[in-house]
Amino acid sequence: MSSRETFKRVLSYARPVGRSVPGYLLLSVFSVVFGVMNYGLLGPLLSVLFEEPVAEATLARPQFAWSLDYVTGLFSWVLSSIIRDRGVIQGLLFVCAALVASSLLANVCRYLSQWILVGMETRLMKNLRSALFDKILSLPVGWFTNQRKGDVLSSISNDVAEVQSGIAGSFHAFFREPLLVVGFLAMLIYMSPQLTLVSLVALPVSAFIVSRITRRLRTGSIETQSLMGRLLSHFDEAISGARIIKAFGARRYVEDRFDRDNQRHRRILRQVRNRQELASPVSEVLGIGIAAAVLFYGGWLNYHGSLGMTWPQFIVYIMFYWRVLEPAKTIAKSYALVQKGLVSADRIFAILDAPTPIRDGESPVTDFREGVTFDHVSFSYGEEPVLRDVCLTIPKGKMVAVVGPSGAGKSTLADLLPRFYDVTEGAIRIDGKDIRTMRLDELTALMGIVTQESILFNDTVFNNIAFAMPGATREAVEAAARAANADEFIRQLPEGYDTNIGDRGSKLSGGQRQRIAIARAVLKNPPILILDEATSALDTESERLVQDALARLMGGRTSLVIAHRLSTIRNADRIYVIQAGRIVEEGTHEILVANHGLYSHLCKLQDFS
Repeated sequence: MSSRETFKRVLSYARPVGRSVPGYLLLSVFSVVFGVMNYGLLGPLLSVLFEEPVAEATLARPQFAWSLDYVTGLFSWVLSSIIRDRGVIQGLLFVCAALVASSLLANVCRYLSQWILVGMETRLMKNLRSALFDKILSLPVGWFTNQRKGDVLSSISNDVAEVQSGIAGSFHAFFREPLLVVGFLAMLIYMSPQLTLVSLVALPVSAFIVSRITRRLRTGSIETQSLMGRLLSHFDEAISGARIIKAFGARRYVEDRFDRDNQRHRRILRQVRNRQELASPVSEVLGIGIAAAVLFYGGWLNYHGSLGMTWPQFIVYIMFYWRVLEPAKTIAKSYALVQKGLVSADRIFAILDAPTPIRDGESPVTDFREGVTFDHVSFSYGEEPVLRDVCLTIPKGKMVAVVGPSGAGKSTLADLLPRFYDVTEGAIRIDGKDIRTMRLDELTALMGIVTQESILFNDTVFNNIAFAMPGATREAVEAAARAANADEFIRQLPEGYDTNIGDRGSKLSGGQRQRIAIARAVLKNPPILILDEATSALDTESERLVQDALARLMGGRTSLVIAHRLSTIRNADRIYVIQAGRIVEEGTHEILVANHGLYSHLCKLQDFS
């Protein structure tokens, strides 16, 4: 995507722009007009102070015309009338009052235009963050497994901030500042076309030099943003893996990895910032050089009697020229910031444009009546298949277990049912209907999931149980907790159900976290239940409490259980044994033990029969 397309796409998030731009431009024009007038009044002020005032005669009132000559002539006529009738001091007071009034009007218009611009900027950032968050929620689970977490976090935080400061924050540099340049240049041309021609010839040279300096900012910004993603990944790993790092004495190893990337980030960032900061002083030095050339040329013209203006007018001319340099410097500096912002915008749009292979179906989900069928299902993350021609049936109200060695594809099988991934071949059907044709929200509403790692949120116990059930009453939440064997320990917490459980439930034990996750599933009351090794990481006492809770949860429900501990699925209605992505055995516990196959071998390894 080109820089222009990226900029236009960023601007599209400020919609509706059409309602804001006309008012902004009108106020900006008035701000420029009053700003030009503010400096234009310095000429009469200097004339009153340093030239001999004409007291006897009043200048003739000019004829009305839509021209700058009429405005300046009218002001001179009023001023000369005041000096003649009331004296020089009153004329001086009039010029000073007009100077203050024009400055006030210029700054009021500037503030109001900036007020509109701030509204556009904040709306743009809100819409961009909302789009990014919505996209994160809509992306399939598989997308996150292929991304470095730090890169995603960097885009959400640093890249959005760079877009705000680099692009949204520089809108004024591309709307108001050019108006200032045009306004002051128009006055320069009006006052002396000869002198202005010198600056117009030199300004493009200055712009070319500045653009050469800032050209490489884009490449450097890409590297710094990528490295920032790596640094955030290091921080995330240091926080989430703190226990392992300390247990293995790996602090030096982790620090060395971080320092390498941190040093490289500093080196590249220093180059980018130095080049970025170089743009403004270079443009200022070039501007002063051009101003010096204008001064020399003006002095030369005056020496030869062809300057065409008085010295007070020439001083005003130089002031006008100096005001041209300020917005030109702002534009040069903003251009450097925009280059960094465009790199960040490209990284954000890479997420927003990420393909979403899980397409929402259109068919409504009817009442669950018969069961779930895996019909010759195959799946692969890449080229190597994870599941091969899997066929199994989960009748309504029955408990079906899937067992097998690690890496056999058990968890992948469970992830296919709620469409975290879509099958590569075959189909999964509910009541004979392919789940890919169903509406996603209605499909997932049929299911409750309890995984080995309890996913809890940094919130209260109540809100974690009532997650995605905003209308849940206190009584319903407490009843779900009792069914999950969680009510007793919850009431012992400092604030009971209103206790914050910390990041990922870090204030609770593994068994407590798991029981809250089960209470969440109980409250949802789904017809289909998926248990993915829900007790494999628990101690014996916690496992017993969780098993009791699961037994109550599964009562009368259609359950798919991924089991590591075979003792937990002894009473399953049917057990499927999977190896290398294929179902190699199926039957009840007694039948499979009697077959002396893989299941029987796994039972012996766990000393269970």
